[in-house]
Amino acid sequence: MQVSVETLAGLERKLVIDIPASSVEQEIAKRLDQVSRTARIDGFRQGKIPKRVIQQRYGKGVRQEVLGEQMQQGFIQAVTQEKLNPAGMPNVTPIVDEAGKDFQFSATFEIYPDVKISDLDSVEVEKLTAEIKDSDLDTMIDVLRKQQASFEETDAASKDGDKVKLDFDGYVDGEAFEGGKAEGYSLALGSKSMIPGFEDQVVGMKAGDESTIKVTFPTDYQSEDLQGKEAEFKIKVQSVESATLPELNEEFFKQFGVEADSEETFRSEVRKNMERELKQSIARNTKNQVLDGLLKANEIDIPSALADQEIQRLKQQAFQQFGGGQGQDFNADMLPNEMFKDQADRRVKLGLLINAAVEQFELKADDAKVEALIEDMASTYQDPAQVKEFYKNNQEQRSQLEALALEEQVVETILAQAKVSEKDSSYEEVIKAANSAQ
Repeated sequence: MQVSVETLAGLERKLVIDIPASSVEQEIAKRLDQVSRTARIDGFRQGKIPKRVIQQRYGKGVRQEVLGEQMQQGFIQAVTQEKLNPAGMPNVTPIVDEAGKDFQFSATFEIYPDVKISDLDSVEVEKLTAEIKDSDLDTMIDVLRKQQASFEETDAASKDGDKVKLDFDGYVDGEAFEGGKAEGYSLALGSKSMIPGFEDQVVGMKAGDESTIKVTFPTDYQSEDLQGKEAEFKIKVQSVESATLPELNEEFFKQFGVEADSEETFRSEVRKNMERELKQSIARNTKNQVLDGLLKANEIDIPSALADQEIQRLKQQAFQQFGGGQGQDFNADMLPNEMFKDQADRRVKLGLLINAAVEQFELKADDAKVEALIEDMASTYQDPAQVKEFYKNNQEQRSQLEALALEEQVVETILAQAKVSEKDSSYEEVIKAANSAQ
């Protein structure tokens, strides 16, 4: 078998492979001989059918079957011989396909990039530090109470935490804009779900009140046509529902899975959860910065086949996340690829870089780190022992945690060489920073 390699654009390669005619013809003859023993053709006894008849009836099909296998086997042998690492399936095209001549075909495909991690000392990381203050705990308790609040319609002026039902018409430069009109819209005051300044101007209004308020769209608003522009909203409040916060008692505590007979015990449990969340958020924020730095310091080409596969995974995840179409005539393939391209490219690049780092720095999953991940995960469940037993007896799930542990070890390895500074922050700032980077 003869092989020639051509480098095309980027990671694309083209192999031209020649398979001797003798190899092809011998295999075809062997297959036809097997067929002749079992074939049934009217007018001939089984096993006594002349070769020319077998050739006429089955020759073309057998040849295509043999050539298909020869191309598959020849491709595997060729990439092994040339030490190439294909990413995705090849595009195979016959070039010479004539009886008595060497069979020649081409295989075009992409290879994995040759990745070597470097310039880690250029990675800059600002590690956030924070402590949970009593005021943070008070705010969290208040948030939990608001989640369980009851509402009753009132004639009183609206206040933060209340719900209002209102009609509004929005205008920019005197013109109505898409999405700027609603009737009977339910708004939780203090939720910050509207344009900055909108809710503040609704506070104090009563049922039946009308007003015109002015706001400015953020410069990063989702609609580019409205970014940074001033708008007027004509508002009419239909109703106001006043919030009544629940008492801090055992019944309230149980709503959050906490068996506590006192406010002090409940606050202690909430603080523990906040401390766990703070620790995880700091780690996530640090990790995101490390991976961003790794990407910036190590630009690599990625195989389009891998990016396409990742796009399909992301589309399917998005489809399932939003209810799988909810019975409508809709499927994941209807989502545009462009929506997911940047995220897919990032994931593929990071996957290749992390794998390269594991190999380059000779890392192996640390059993202690895996156990720590299991311990941390189990602590969020009512029966931690059951969770630990699950991972002990489920190798596939444990393998996923081992991959996660390896990823953390890569992050630690990069951190050891990176430029790391610290920044004092508040609990709220850390949580916000970690969530915005997801």
